[in-house]
Amino acid sequence: MSFQLTRRMGLTVLAMAAAGWLAGCKEKADHDHDHGGGGHAHEPKNGGMLVEVGTHQFNLELLTDPAAGKMTVWILDAHAEDYVRIPAPSLAVRVTVGGAEKTVTLAAVANAASGETVGNTSQFEGNADWLKGAGGFSGVVGSVTLGGKNFGDVAFEYVPAGK
Repeated sequence: MSFQLTRRMGLTVLAMAAAGWLAGCKEKADHDHDHGGGGHAHEPKNGGMLVEVGTHQFNLELLTDPAAGKMTVWILDAHAEDYVRIPAPSLAVRVTVGGAEKTVTLAAVANAASGETVGNTSQFEGNADWLKGAGGFSGVVGSVTLGGKNFGDVAFEYVPAGK
Protein backbone atom coordinates (compact mmCIF):
# COMPACT_ATOMS: atom_id res chain seq x y z
CA MET A 1 0.00 0.00 0.00
CA SER A 2 1.25 3.44 -0.79
CA PHE A 3 1.61 6.08 1.85
CA GLN A 4 -0.99 8.23 0.05
CA LEU A 5 -3.62 5.43 0.14
CA THR A 6 -2.91 4.63 3.80
CA ARG A 7 -3.13 8.32 4.71
CA ARG A 8 -6.44 8.68 2.83
CA MET A 9 -7.88 5.62 4.58
CA GLY A 10 -6.77 6.98 7.95
CA LEU A 11 -8.40 10.34 7.26
CA THR A 12 -11.60 8.58 6.13
CA VAL A 13 -11.76 6.53 9.32
CA LEU A 14 -11.06 9.65 11.39
CA ALA A 15 -13.80 11.59 9.57
CA MET A 16 -16.29 8.74 10.07
CA ALA A 17 -15.45 8.54 13.79
CA ALA A 18 -15.86 12.30 14.19
CA ALA A 19 -19.20 12.22 12.35
CA GLY A 20 -20.43 9.43 14.62
CA TRP A 21 -19.31 11.29 17.71
CA LEU A 22 -20.97 14.52 16.55
CA ALA A 23 -24.18 12.69 15.69
CA GLY A 24 -24.24 11.18 19.19
CA CYS A 25 -23.67 14.57 20.79
CA LYS A 26 -26.28 16.18 18.55
CA GLU A 27 -28.81 13.51 19.54
CA LYS A 28 -28.15 14.23 23.20
CA ALA A 29 -28.06 18.02 22.79
CA ASP A 30 -31.11 18.40 20.52
CA HIS A 31 -33.58 16.28 22.43
CA ASP A 32 -36.80 17.52 23.98
CA HIS A 33 -36.28 18.90 27.46
CA ASP A 34 -39.96 19.09 28.29
CA HIS A 35 -39.50 15.94 30.39
CA GLY A 36 -43.25 15.44 30.10
CA GLY A 37 -43.51 15.61 26.32
CA GLY A 38 -42.42 13.42 23.48
CA GLY A 39 -38.87 12.76 22.42
CA HIS A 40 -35.92 11.88 24.57
CA ALA A 41 -36.38 12.45 28.28
CA HIS A 42 -34.14 11.98 31.28
CA GLU A 43 -35.28 9.80 34.14
CA PRO A 44 -34.99 10.99 37.73
CA LYS A 45 -32.75 8.74 39.84
CA ASN A 46 -34.86 8.98 43.00
CA GLY A 47 -38.44 9.11 41.73
CA GLY A 48 -38.69 12.90 41.93
CA MET A 49 -39.09 15.57 39.27
CA LEU A 50 -36.24 16.97 37.18
CA VAL A 51 -35.62 20.67 36.72
CA GLU A 52 -33.09 21.67 34.06
CA VAL A 53 -30.43 24.17 35.12
CA GLY A 54 -28.71 26.07 32.33
CA THR A 55 -29.05 24.91 28.77
CA HIS A 56 -28.50 21.16 29.13
CA GLN A 57 -25.84 21.66 31.80
CA PHE A 58 -27.27 20.26 35.04
CA ASN A 59 -30.49 18.99 36.60
CA LEU A 60 -32.03 19.35 40.01
CA GLU A 61 -34.16 16.45 41.12
CA LEU A 62 -36.88 17.53 43.55
CA LEU A 63 -38.83 15.12 45.71
CA THR A 64 -41.25 15.86 48.52
CA ASP A 65 -42.69 13.70 51.24
CA PRO A 66 -46.01 15.48 51.97
CA ALA A 67 -46.74 13.28 55.00
CA ALA A 68 -43.48 14.29 56.68
CA GLY A 69 -43.32 17.83 55.28
CA LYS A 70 -39.91 17.06 53.78
CA MET A 71 -38.24 18.24 50.56
CA THR A 72 -35.10 16.71 49.06
CA VAL A 73 -33.06 18.05 46.15
CA TRP A 74 -30.26 16.20 44.39
CA ILE A 75 -27.82 17.87 41.98
CA LEU A 76 -27.35 15.81 38.81
CA ASP A 77 -25.40 16.14 35.58
CA ALA A 78 -26.89 17.16 32.22
CA HIS A 79 -28.29 13.70 31.52
CA ALA A 80 -29.42 13.05 35.10
CA GLU A 81 -27.10 10.05 35.23
CA ASP A 82 -24.49 11.09 37.79
CA TYR A 83 -24.63 13.04 41.01
CA VAL A 84 -22.75 16.35 41.08
CA ARG A 85 -21.21 17.30 44.40
CA ILE A 86 -21.07 20.94 45.40
CA PRO A 87 -19.57 22.74 48.42
CA ALA A 88 -22.73 24.68 49.39
CA PRO A 89 -23.81 24.12 53.00
CA SER A 90 -27.47 24.69 52.06
CA LEU A 91 -29.94 25.65 49.34
CA ALA A 92 -32.82 28.07 49.78
CA VAL A 93 -36.07 27.17 48.03
CA ARG A 94 -38.92 29.67 47.81
CA VAL A 95 -42.28 27.97 47.34
CA THR A 96 -45.69 29.42 46.59
CA VAL A 97 -48.25 27.15 48.19
CA GLY A 98 -51.84 28.06 48.93
CA GLY A 99 -51.20 31.54 47.50
CA ALA A 100 -48.49 32.32 50.06
CA GLU A 101 -44.74 32.44 49.45
CA LYS A 102 -42.71 30.43 51.94
CA THR A 103 -39.03 29.53 52.16
CA VAL A 104 -37.49 26.22 53.12
CA THR A 105 -33.77 25.87 53.74
CA LEU A 106 -32.36 22.56 52.57
CA ALA A 107 -29.23 21.50 54.44
CA ALA A 108 -26.37 19.58 52.82
CA VAL A 109 -26.59 15.85 53.56
CA ALA A 110 -23.62 13.59 54.25
CA ASN A 111 -23.77 10.03 52.94
CA ALA A 112 -21.22 7.57 54.30
CA ALA A 113 -22.04 5.02 51.59
CA SER A 114 -21.11 7.41 48.75
CA GLY A 115 -18.41 9.28 50.67
CA GLU A 116 -20.34 12.55 50.40
CA THR A 117 -19.86 15.01 53.22
CA VAL A 118 -21.36 18.35 54.17
CA GLY A 119 -19.36 20.69 51.95
CA ASN A 120 -18.97 18.02 49.24
CA THR A 121 -22.40 16.60 48.52
CA SER A 122 -25.11 16.36 45.88
CA GLN A 123 -28.03 15.96 48.30
CA PHE A 124 -29.91 18.62 50.27
CA GLU A 125 -33.01 18.25 52.43
CA GLY A 126 -35.21 20.19 54.77
CA ASN A 127 -38.54 20.11 56.60
CA ALA A 128 -41.39 22.56 56.86
CA ASP A 129 -44.81 22.02 58.40
CA TRP A 130 -46.42 23.92 55.51
CA LEU A 131 -45.13 21.22 53.11
CA LYS A 132 -47.32 18.66 54.89
CA GLY A 133 -50.13 17.74 52.56
CA ALA A 134 -48.83 20.03 49.82
CA GLY A 135 -49.32 18.61 46.35
CA GLY A 136 -48.08 20.55 43.36
CA PHE A 137 -46.68 24.05 43.76
CA SER A 138 -44.45 26.59 42.07
CA GLY A 139 -41.03 27.39 43.41
CA VAL A 140 -37.61 28.90 42.89
CA VAL A 141 -34.28 27.43 43.96
CA GLY A 142 -32.15 30.40 44.98
CA SER A 143 -28.82 31.11 43.37
CA VAL A 144 -26.63 28.01 43.06
CA THR A 145 -23.09 27.55 41.76
CA LEU A 146 -22.61 24.44 39.61
CA GLY A 147 -19.50 23.60 37.64
CA GLY A 148 -17.97 26.95 38.59
CA LYS A 149 -20.89 28.90 37.10
CA ASN A 150 -23.47 30.74 39.17
CA PHE A 151 -27.05 30.14 38.12
CA GLY A 152 -29.56 32.73 39.32
CA ASP A 153 -32.94 31.77 40.60
CA VAL A 154 -34.07 28.48 39.03
CA ALA A 155 -37.87 28.44 38.69
CA PHE A 156 -39.95 25.26 38.59
CA GLU A 157 -43.48 23.93 38.78
CA TYR A 158 -43.48 20.92 41.10
CA VAL A 159 -45.77 18.09 40.08
CA PRO A 160 -45.56 15.05 42.36
CA ALA A 161 -44.73 11.74 40.67
CA GLY A 162 -47.80 9.99 39.26
CA LYS A 163 -49.83 13.20 38.87
